[in-house]
Amino acid sequence: MTKLSLPTLRATFGDRLQEKVSLAPYTSARIGGDADAFIIANSANELAEIITQLWEMEVPYLLLGGGSNLLISDDGFRGVVVLNKAKEIRFTEGENPSVWAESGAGLIQVAKQAATRGLNGLAWAAAVPGTMGGAVYGNAGAFGGDIAGVLHSVELLTKSGRETWVVEDMCYAYRSSILKGSAIKAVILSAEIMLTEGNQAETRAERSRSVQERMRSFIQERKKRQPPGASMGSMFKNPEGDYAGRLIEDAGLKGTQIGNVEISSKHANFFVNHGETKAKDVKALIELAQKEVFEKNGVKLELEIELIGEWHE
Repeated sequence: MTKLSLPTLRATFGDRLQEKVSLAPYTSARIGGDADAFIIANSANELAEIITQLWEMEVPYLLLGGGSNLLISDDGFRGVVVLNKAKEIRFTEGENPSVWAESGAGLIQVAKQAATRGLNGLAWAAAVPGTMGGAVYGNAGAFGGDIAGVLHSVELLTKSGRETWVVEDMCYAYRSSILKGSAIKAVILSAEIMLTEGNQAETRAERSRSVQERMRSFIQERKKRQPPGASMGSMFKNPEGDYAGRLIEDAGLKGTQIGNVEISSKHANFFVNHGETKAKDVKALIELAQKEVFEKNGVKLELEIELIGEWHE
């Protein structure tokens, strides 16, 4: 941690501060070293308070939600990890239905609650892991739908305070937004998603059954295509006009294993942790896939996940 004493953190956060916490249990791949310090935010207001204090102290931090789409190094994170458990969800029904959710709310949970109310717009998210904040940050999507197509507005914490941005401000692209990989210092606190009521000739119960049936079909389709087990989700972005999984399979890498991590024999864009996997082995497999695909097809695979922490060659 850069010239930051733990006593200073203890004085600021008191009993909320935990030290030397393993991050593996908080990631979907169950991989990663320790955090120097660890704090849980239980609401959007708490999250804003914690982040503001860390900014004022100029402390390096990592905001962690569902822990998918990232790979934390074996050395862990030298700074403060803030676990986002801000999960409040509120629905507005009527002529223009919508759902407001804090950024730590699970995207699947929000989609399920919308379905029980017979509201359309998030059925595609039935099997998409992660939180609302992560989905808004990375423009999560599946089955022809994505966050860019349904987002109304997002509340951000910036150095200027709380700000509300509309969907156009996010500059969405495929699995990306203006916040991803940019120098903009902002934290997503909550988001409002636009929904629709569907067929007005149907009762609410009928609309609910219809949405839930669509969700079940998406879940079954995903189960057919994607491997079970601990993974980070899709490892690489799909190149324009092609699929990363197809390219990796074409390079002959399906089933390739380094340590206890394997390029899935079911879907080559998923790397599965078979237990006690080292992050360095995942990174070696990433580099092997990029090298072989480039040599075979001339395509540079771009990571969809983010690499967190320090990495040694």
